Amino acid sequence: MLNRRNCVRLLALGIPAWRIPGIAALVRFPTIRAPKVELAFRTPGPQPNGLPANRDGLWILDQKTNRVALVHFENGRVIREFKTETDAGSGITFDGSALWIASTYNCLLLKVDAQTGKTLHSFPTPGAGVVKWGSRDEHSKPTGAHGLEYWRGEIWVAVPPSATVYVMNPENGSVLRSFPAPGVRPHGLGWDPDGSLWCTESNYRSFFKMSPKNGHIQKQVMLPPTAPEVNGTVVVPHGMTVWERQIWFCVAESGEVYRFPIPS
Repeated sequence: MLNRRNCVRLLALGIPAWRIPGIAALVRFPTIRAPKVELAFRTPGPQPNGLPANRDGLWILDQKTNRVALVHFENGRVIREFKTETDAGSGITFDGSALWIASTYNCLLLKVDAQTGKTLHSFPTPGAGVVKWGSRDEHSKPTGAHGLEYWRGEIWVAVPPSATVYVMNPENGSVLRSFPAPGVRPHGLGWDPDGSLWCTESNYRSFFKMSPKNGHIQKQVMLPPTAPEVNGTVVVPHGMTVWERQIWFCVAESGEVYRFPIPS
């Protein structure tokens, strides 16, 4: 018998409800609740949407101001901050020398100077289009990528309109390979210490641990049903990253960064 939990798992994969009964037996991954979620700090801008980490600090991309800030992990204090030429940017990553940013509403991936924000190069976003949730009045414009991660000389890109994770060549913007993302609103990406890929699904308020080879889902971690809550509203995760065995995520509606330990 198909219970509610299994149904949620299948929906999280982006599978239409009418197809669920026939393929329910194919789903094989545990779903667990995140441990205590902690508010880390408020962000410099009002609508954070991209969030990668490295040893220098936490990069935060704000979709309203299109500014990027590098901040301290401990308290969110700004190390440096600058404006970019993005259009409602949603994802950001650092390749060791330059930043890559998903410029959402013009459907571009920008390579920018990590000191000044100046655009160095740009590529069209694969899989751009109109998203598959909400009304057409609310989401009428084509949009591009959200989550970005640089890994071993490749750019990993989560694109909500096509519900796909693409692996791209940063030299020429070509797609090397791709696989389905979980759900219909994939957002932030991050790397587990064991080499697995984490992908946020904002509508499901979940983080999916996936095989980087084929996207096979290994685990789903759901946020508590009533937290985080801001002014009486349960908020959803947007950008995410992994640092020191913790999942960090930002909330665009409240301008906050949260974290919790990766569950075993």
